[in-house]
Amino acid sequence: MGRDSQAERPTLLILSFSAIAGDARVLKQVEAFRGDYAVTTVGYGPTPDGVAEHIRIPDDVLHNVLDDRYITRRAYRRAYWTLWSVDWVRKNVPRRRWDVVLANDVEAVPIALRLRPRKGVHADLHEYSPLLHEDWEGWRERITPYVEWVCRRYLPKASSWTTVSKGLAREYEKNFGIRAELVTNAAPYREGEPTPVHHPVRLVHSGAAMGDRRLESLIAGVAGASIPVTLDLYLTLNQPAYVEQLREQAGATNGRVRVLDPVPYSQLIETLRDYDIGVHLLAPTNFNNTWALPNKLFDYVQARLGVIVGPTAEMAEYVERHGLGAVADGFEPDDLARLLDATTTPDVERWKDASARSARELSAESQVEIWKTAIAKLAPPAV
Repeated sequence: MGRDSQAERPTLLILSFSAIAGDARVLKQVEAFRGDYAVTTVGYGPTPDGVAEHIRIPDDVLHNVLDDRYITRRAYRRAYWTLWSVDWVRKNVPRRRWDVVLANDVEAVPIALRLRPRKGVHADLHEYSPLLHEDWEGWRERITPYVEWVCRRYLPKASSWTTVSKGLAREYEKNFGIRAELVTNAAPYREGEPTPVHHPVRLVHSGAAMGDRRLESLIAGVAGASIPVTLDLYLTLNQPAYVEQLREQAGATNGRVRVLDPVPYSQLIETLRDYDIGVHLLAPTNFNNTWALPNKLFDYVQARLGVIVGPTAEMAEYVERHGLGAVADGFEPDDLARLLDATTTPDVERWKDASARSARELSAESQVEIWKTAIAKLAPPAV
């Protein structure tokens, strides 16, 4: 039988407590492995393209609904294993069926280990989970100790680890002794040339609508700029009330700012191409924001846009090293307005050209090879 035989390929389970068909990072895992492995996905939402099987967690089985009684009593083992999503996977996903499980985020690691894959578990850590919402009242006092317990008990039992930024990798190693390799949230390479700079210059921001990202500062900064410039925000409805607040704020900018519905990830790069600058001033409201290196930075590069960011260390490093754009002095509206007022059309042209030159180097292709190497060490692909 040939290489395409399902029976001869190693079996890989990709486990994520997310809607996988819309999760850019997990979709890259599916794309990376579906040729050499028989890939099964477990997660929410419809079946991703190209998998051998998808085990769908029902939408009404909510994730991360912790029982307050167990957290109060510090009964952390029971708190984890009684999570609705974890309990559903435990009851509905068979054990000892896969060669490898690729577990996405800390909360997937314990249940991945319990599934007893024959060759091991790889943990891909999208955030520094103990401080995920440290800016929420009571998080550090009540939730951080629980997540740290999960990390201490289960993360070292995985066979290998990856995460999304150097700052997160350092923190995981310092606190839990694991050495996670860096796999950035780079977007797949797309052919394309920069479009001519628009007049007025068109700014864009795409991503989650979450209050800790202070997107209102982007709106106020554009509204306060002296030069003609517009901003469109494509926002997912993570916090619907916050989106309505932003819509109301944008409505008072005389058409300079619009809050738009999100587009499917498969259409995002083409949508972004119609802009000039991708902007992301991410205030350091929590640990993960401080060390963020998000997918949108790489999306903007593949769309051949200039990039404006705040002084977030790892984002600023990429922008400055590759000449992609400019780093604002701070995260406030005035910081953005001053930077926009100092920006010229030749600046934007130069930034867009730098994105075009850097697009191949900053694409996902080199990054997914790190995953492939880690999984191959556990279960080599069929030849």
